[in-house]
Amino acid sequence: MKKIFLSAVLLIGMNAIAQNKNITNVTKTTVTTVKDSDGEKKQVKKENVQEVQNIELQNAESNALNKDLKQTPVQVTSTTQITNPDGTTRTVDVDRSSYYEANGVKYDVKLDAQGYTVNSPSFKKPALLRKTSTNSYIYRGKDQTSIGYFDTNGNLVLETYDDSSDKVTVQTFARVK
Repeated sequence: MKKIFLSAVLLIGMNAIAQNKNITNVTKTTVTTVKDSDGEKKQVKKENVQEVQNIELQNAESNALNKDLKQTPVQVTSTTQITNPDGTTRTVDVDRSSYYEANGVKYDVKLDAQGYTVNSPSFKKPALLRKTSTNSYIYRGKDQTSIGYFDTNGNLVLETYDDSSDKVTVQTFARVK
């Protein structure tokens, strides 16, 4: 009985020590300070990227001392946590901040306290993208309200209803790489 118990403890201990994964965590913190008539406001953006790769050997059964690693897929998990000036925090699974282009005009999409802002040289005031519960966004510009979403290629697609023609127009903003 004593031998069985010690053998079980030894096996469990050896399994707990062995690590079969390469794990890399990278955290990037960006602090944005805005000064205006109300004072100084700070927004803290923490981006955490975790890469997990299983370790497998090419010839695990061979008697060779040094064995080559087998290429395995890397699983990447990225989350962004934003702390607003008022102290509230929100987590974004995928940060869609980037430059987009449509009809030869370049747009800058950036995270803000409630969603995203869309800036362009022709805009006096930035347009807003606000997330809905159905994984889409409400786009609110100067004279336009649309429903938007990001397609599988990462492009921003806006669907706008035209009351006079009773049709929905689709405008795609291609992500600039």
